[in-house]
Amino acid sequence: MRTITSGLIAGAAATSALNMVTYLDMAVRGRPPSSTPEQSVQKLADAAHVGLGSPQKAPNRKAGLGPLLGYATGIGVSVAYAYLLRGRRPPWPVSALALTALAMVAANAPMTVTGVTDPRRWSTADWAADVVPHLAYGAVAAAVYDQASSAD
Repeated sequence: MRTITSGLIAGAAATSALNMVTYLDMAVRGRPPSSTPEQSVQKLADAAHVGLGSPQKAPNRKAGLGPLLGYATGIGVSVAYAYLLRGRRPPWPVSALALTALAMVAANAPMTVTGVTDPRRWSTADWAADVVPHLAYGAVAAAVYDQASSAD
């Protein structure tokens, strides 16, 4: 139970860090939010043959469910990582880079497979807007996991 709890705590903190870095980037560069979370919700709803409601309510549902997918991904990655480690604590840089990579794959692979995005067509700015927040995720997840898994 402690392993899962450590992963939950690390994932929640790391996902918050990722979101803060993303929002800071939006504020500094004046860029709009990504539409990929809402597009992902639509793809999932279509695949599950689930309607999102009327044309007036569907955009609001997508706007609410999109970020929830991000939280589920962020928390899920850290819980899976904690479970795989089962109390072992690799050096912080190793954990931070592993968690960064895992989070990027978990976030982008489904969107790539479903055609929501194509990383081969991303500009340098697009890659930076994806990598930098995920680095924040990995750094925070590794630090919090290390602390949570060592607490007695």
